[in-house]
Amino acid sequence: MLTTDEMRFFKRNGYLIKRGVLDPALMERARTRLWAGAPPGRRRDDPDTWVGPFRADEENPDGANHRRGFRWNFREPGGEEWMVRLLATEPKVWAMAEQMLGKGQLVQPERIRGIYCTLPYGDHPPQALGCHTDGHPFHLGVVGYVDDVPPNGGSFMVWPESHRAFYPTFTSQYLRDQDEAAYEKVRTAFNQRPPVDTHGQAGDIVFWHHRLGHMASPNTSRQLRQAVLYDFLKKDIEQTQQEPPQKDMWRDWSDEMCAIAL
Repeated sequence: MLTTDEMRFFKRNGYLIKRGVLDPALMERARTRLWAGAPPGRRRDDPDTWVGPFRADEENPDGANHRRGFRWNFREPGGEEWMVRLLATEPKVWAMAEQMLGKGQLVQPERIRGIYCTLPYGDHPPQALGCHTDGHPFHLGVVGYVDDVPPNGGSFMVWPESHRAFYPTFTSQYLRDQDEAAYEKVRTAFNQRPPVDTHGQAGDIVFWHHRLGHMASPNTSRQLRQAVLYDFLKKDIEQTQQEPPQKDMWRDWSDEMCAIAL
């Protein structure tokens, strides 16, 4: 379970890292499943073949196994029962999510996003760092590393405290519609701040608030960045997503979260 200090850290900064949470056997199964979807010539036992970008003949526009540039989003296995158990319904992950959002309040997961990868950049220059927010409605995101992610290895990069600044720039609590001028002003301001590289080891997870500024960072390591992602929703999302931003942005989170002072 989460300590009060951990919940306060999340509330203040919009993210929280927990170490060594995921099941090793299921992580190995995910890594094996990923390589079954790799294009010919990209081999698990040869790290030299992991370096990007994908060649034109390797690119795949199909959303189930999307490959382009340095990004590989393998969504196909996301609906398999064991993949859901790996991340979304993993008992410790589920308990921490309920602690933040309310016991018995979460929508039962049918799938996770899938396995999202960033190929090593090799000799290619990394792109500039810059944050964005996600458009689809949810409350709490979680990223799980199924293999080690070294520093500068393509981690889920976050801009601490940006969730509190982005939240009022939207016209609803959880939908995409926003005041473009206000949103861009906040985004520009936070892009001047140093982000946090949430690197870690296989089994580590990162919780993050729906409105947190983030990006899949450049991978200048030799390691293929492999992560699984899920978005927790409360059962009342259909109602609360329509509501305007609230004076207390935590009012529909758990009583425990609401009671924590910043």
